[in-house]
Amino acid sequence: MSAEGGTKAIVAALAANLGIAASKFLAFLFTGSSSMLAESIHSVADSGNQALLLVGRKRSQRARTPQHPFGYGRERYFYAFVVAVVLFTVGAVFSLYEGIHKIMEPHHVESPAWAFGVLIAAIIMETFSFRTAIVESNHVRGDKSWWQFIRHAKAPELPVVLLEDLGALVGLILALFGVTMAVVTHNGVWDGIGTVCIGVLLAAIAVILAIETKSLLIGEGAGPEVERQIVASLESVEEVDHVIHIRTQYIGPEELLVAAKIAVHHDDTAAQVAQGIDAAEAKVRSQFPEARLIYLEPALDQPTGEQPATTAETTTT
Repeated sequence: MSAEGGTKAIVAALAANLGIAASKFLAFLFTGSSSMLAESIHSVADSGNQALLLVGRKRSQRARTPQHPFGYGRERYFYAFVVAVVLFTVGAVFSLYEGIHKIMEPHHVESPAWAFGVLIAAIIMETFSFRTAIVESNHVRGDKSWWQFIRHAKAPELPVVLLEDLGALVGLILALFGVTMAVVTHNGVWDGIGTVCIGVLLAAIAVILAIETKSLLIGEGAGPEVERQIVASLESVEEVDHVIHIRTQYIGPEELLVAAKIAVHHDDTAAQVAQGIDAAEAKVRSQFPEARLIYLEPALDQPTGEQPATTAETTTT
């Protein structure tokens, strides 16, 4: 994912959510609708989340230090995980609490015109933000389905914004439904039902984000297909007989660590082996620019118990 594309989607979502949050709070003051209050808190949480993503992107760009020799790339994963926690605790839990309270003690929606006007305006603004996230995601999604893109993207910002914007749009529709039914039936319970549905929706999105960002925080490999291509690049170098095993891990969205044990020819000199390692590293980097850290260990033959690289166990999400 390009840094510019991810930042553009985050800024668009932040601008939309700040405007939407202010308008929803205003509508809540006039209507007393719990759905409007839940949506207001939702937009405030989303605004904070986008700010967290920008902070994580900025902090991840710090230079490596002796204490953190591989840099701070994973800060982007950490802040994305915090976003999931905030979305659950602030958005989902509050919405569920407010919705249950309104169902138990319902009251009529006052000045419904305010609620309808704000919700429709919010849907328009949120649609613009969601469209921006879709356009930027399409630049890097390739032929993956949307679910595959969210599951396997190594840069967390676009999947987070996509799910947040989708949740916001569906939440607005649920709020509009709850307010409409409360006005039509003169029964405030519908307002509470809409609020509970918003809470359930936010909880589901938060769980998905937490699972995916947790996997990135722990450390994900490049995937079987990419590892096979890396092995092919290494073995295309004359001095490399074959790859004994390989391990990969993303230490940041645009930084891949490659560690491999390679079998070299018995009659090669130390100089030839060193030359072959340099050539192999250059070959991999030319095909995979994100492979910034490559460590190759030469060996004369395959040690007992080692599996060939093409059948080695790999860990993916």
